[in-house]
Amino acid sequence: MPDIMDPQSRTPILCLLTTPETSPSVLFGLFDVLTSAGSVYPEMLEGKTGNLLFDVKIVAATKAPFRCFGNILLEPSAGIDELDFADVVIVCDMFQPIDASPRGRYPNEIEWLKRMHRAGALLGSVCTGSLALAEAGLLDGLESATHWAYHKVFREHYPKVKLREDAILCLSAEDNRIITAGGTTSWQELSLYLIRRFGGPKQAILTTKVFLLGDRSDGQLPFALVLPPLQASDAAISDAQEWISANYACSNPVSQMAARSGLTPRTFARRFRVATGIDPIAYVQSLRIEEARQLLDADGLSIEEIGQAVGYEDSTSFRRLFKRKLGLTPAAYRRKFIHPFT
Repeated sequence: MPDIMDPQSRTPILCLLTTPETSPSVLFGLFDVLTSAGSVYPEMLEGKTGNLLFDVKIVAATKAPFRCFGNILLEPSAGIDELDFADVVIVCDMFQPIDASPRGRYPNEIEWLKRMHRAGALLGSVCTGSLALAEAGLLDGLESATHWAYHKVFREHYPKVKLREDAILCLSAEDNRIITAGGTTSWQELSLYLIRRFGGPKQAILTTKVFLLGDRSDGQLPFALVLPPLQASDAAISDAQEWISANYACSNPVSQMAARSGLTPRTFARRFRVATGIDPIAYVQSLRIEEARQLLDADGLSIEEIGQAVGYEDSTSFRRLFKRKLGLTPAAYRRKFIHPFT
């Protein structure tokens, strides 16, 4: 994979190329995820907005409003004549009947795509957006994904393209700065690829959790944030929360928090429940499990080492608590979230 761009040096410009045949589900799905990457998770966790990973622009032949597939009104950020450079250009799907020739469609957009590619942009496509890349000659001799229903169209009109009929996301041409995704909902895999490439594996994992992307057969718990936010209504409890966040692995954590507060254990527990909505021990458990998730995300320590690091000498107890909180064992969690991005 080519080097990942340092997101701190400049916010990458990412253009979503649209036409009247674009599906709003593809466009707005990409827009929603990519415009919030890097920002939404810290906002949900700490109430603080993080740094946006991309400067996303909806682009069309002109800046004039038009209606896309389903009669949905679009107001592009810019017309193609206004943009001479972008870091990434994604061609959204462009629905057309499978018995219609794709030749000669969108000539201005095709020339713009070739110009952007020559200028160094990474080009991607979703579903039938790959037809535009093929029409531009950018897929000649390369492998490509597309919607399964359009394989005959490719074979008839673009025989130089090596179709990957099995691929949801085709990365074999990324050294040529070309990425193609399969059917309509493959925009999800494409968006996570872009977030990983420009922001690293951790940002891709966090985005997966926020938007519940990927395999959801295990339910919602594996994606959920299990730790309640810090509160400010009770100074003694707020101090205890801040202290335990740095000392979560200590022994007898609830007793130590109560002693630090100067309250009796019973009074401390009552005020903690009022302030946070849960018992102190449940809060500590949630904190430890959240810290364990962070360590699992790093994929460096064994499950036993992670359990010890967050305060559990008994690895069986740690595994049991982890599964009760998130619905998955630590090993299954790692397979679900970490391995797809390594």
